[in-house]
Amino acid sequence: MAARLREPSFTSCSSTFSSDTDDEGVRGTCEDASLCKRFAVSIGYWHDPYIQHFVRLCKERKAPEINRGYFARVHGVSQLIKAFLRKTECHCQILNLGAGMDTTFWKLKDENLLPSKYFEVDFPMIVTRKIHNIKSKPPLSKPIAELHSEDTIQIDGHMLNSKRYAIIGADLRDLCELEEKLKKCHMNAQLPTLLITECVLIYMTPEQSANLLKWAANSFDNAMFINYEQVNMGDRFGQIMIENLRRRQCDLAGVEMCKSLDSQKERLLSCGWETASVVDMMELYSRLPRSEVMRIESLEFLDEMELLEQLMQHYCLCWATKGGRELGVCLYCY
Repeated sequence: MAARLREPSFTSCSSTFSSDTDDEGVRGTCEDASLCKRFAVSIGYWHDPYIQHFVRLCKERKAPEINRGYFARVHGVSQLIKAFLRKTECHCQILNLGAGMDTTFWKLKDENLLPSKYFEVDFPMIVTRKIHNIKSKPPLSKPIAELHSEDTIQIDGHMLNSKRYAIIGADLRDLCELEEKLKKCHMNAQLPTLLITECVLIYMTPEQSANLLKWAANSFDNAMFINYEQVNMGDRFGQIMIENLRRRQCDLAGVEMCKSLDSQKERLLSCGWETASVVDMMELYSRLPRSEVMRIESLEFLDEMELLEQLMQHYCLCWATKGGRELGVCLYCY
């Protein structure tokens, strides 16, 4: 009798994690970002058929400058990821640190641009929610199962590990725990590695974020680091941002590292990265393909361009590389 081909199944195993209730304010920013992305996608800023499976559509309309800001963020990070994947011919791994409800893995699979393995890390509470959505929604679970050659995918409340995708509940401030769990999910330090943080380091003290950046630089022979984060936080606009977040019990513990584009670049170089580049998001927006700018600007009317400029000048995109292999990429190569 011929053997019947079986799709890998999602099974459970037990595990225990400590409570992370002290970071409630930071976890709340994950929800905010997800809602903003979901709304921007719903009115056509970019295509993402997967975010609807992770977050509800908010009835409250988001301001046009917020939507354009998220478009620039998603576009810029995506350009760097794809440039890295093409440089390495996808023979690499990606570590998305503080990934939240990010959908990059599924979108890369659709574009046939998956790395050898894609890892996500976030607070255990956020990971639990994401795994629940993956297990219960076939558009999310089937792409993972299709790539898995074993009978079962290892999964519990705080970790899912498959052949090409893993999501791990861990605290980025505890590097021993982080490394142990990544290795358990078969992280390969010999592969060219792309690490991504988006509005993550600013919630860590300068010492904690420096330790993470040094760990990343020291752990991989050939690597690239992408960081999207606040910048120019010393002016009045920056102070208002800080005060608004503090009112929500969310402290920007690492804000002193976000004083300027130079300070953002310098911390990467001082933590062991060999090259570093940085642009504020207004510069990035100004260099977007004109056809894309015209398309998104036609979606909704922006009354004051100054609002967009002010907001975008307080966020930046940084990228750094290290290793003998040439991983330098061009953000503006379309």
